[in-house]
Amino acid sequence: KDSIKTILDCNKIVEVVLNDMDDSFKEKNAHIVVKELPTLYGYETELRLLFHNLVANAIMYQKTGSIPEINIEAESCDKTWLFKIYDNGIGIDEKYRDKIFIIFQRLHKRNEYGGTGIGLAYCKKVVELHGGKIWVESTLGEGSTFLFTIPKN
Repeated sequence: KDSIKTILDCNKIVEVVLNDMDDSFKEKNAHIVVKELPTLYGYETELRLLFHNLVANAIMYQKTGSIPEINIEAESCDKTWLFKIYDNGIGIDEKYRDKIFIIFQRLHKRNEYGGTGIGLAYCKKVVELHGGKIWVESTLGEGSTFLFTIPKN
């Protein structure tokens, strides 16, 4: 874990994440749109893993034969940045929305979708480390939007 918080450009962090994941995008023909993201005070490694997990899930949890559509954006709120990562994936049933952030909680059999049940629990830990909150808005069969806040400097 990085022991020092520094000023970070989230555009550059997401760019590194997407370059690292280039093979995943090509394999699934994923289409990703990244709108202008803020600069904030945070832990670089943790934020990189946060974006990596959320984008990887958006690619993994897709309907068979569909092309992943992913949008990443942020908006300035009063004292926080509100990040939104939208996908057109399989969506999450409302009754499981709190469960997905608990470690090792899987909603699908391993032969249906990969994953370990660690990624979203880790995302929650990273967001909370930065003093923010994370949640999901989703429609089963249509997609999900993962939202998280990070306090402004």
